[in-house]
Amino acid sequence: MNFKDHIRAIPDFPKPGILFYDISTLLADGPAWRRAVEALRQAIEPLRPDLLAGIESRGFLVSAPLAYAMGCGFTMVRKIGKLPGATIPFRYDLEYGSDTIEIQEDAVRPGQRVVVVDDLLATGGTFAASIALFRQVGAVVAGVACIIELSFLNGRARLDVPITSLIAYDS
Repeated sequence: MNFKDHIRAIPDFPKPGILFYDISTLLADGPAWRRAVEALRQAIEPLRPDLLAGIESRGFLVSAPLAYAMGCGFTMVRKIGKLPGATIPFRYDLEYGSDTIEIQEDAVRPGQRVVVVDDLLATGGTFAASIALFRQVGAVVAGVACIIELSFLNGRARLDVPITSLIAYDS
């Protein structure tokens, strides 16, 4: 299946000059969505994750059904102040400033194998920060997975784990 046939490109969103790749059309097509989840499952199953960590917010849409299909746990990586209970924050630099993500304090145990999941890999900043956060708490980050990779932004170069993407756009 050519998953690109199920991704809608929206020009000038969220601002002029940006071409946004929208997974909503993939999510709306039951058979295509099922095949995408299955393709990701097959690709990351050899990494033997105990836990999939979805990056806010479209990463939740990808990782939750994937964790269910794989029979492993699921946890969330969120922007600061969005998770209840005790959390562990991680501040990181962006091209235009800084941001903070966090996980719940009891989200992962030391030694657990984690695969970090999002809908898209662009510059790699949030993936890299998520990897660092999980390593900080003793997890073994086995890899990352996404539906779309914007390979022209070179985000892959920032990551030191195996990377799975279903679709790559070169421009």
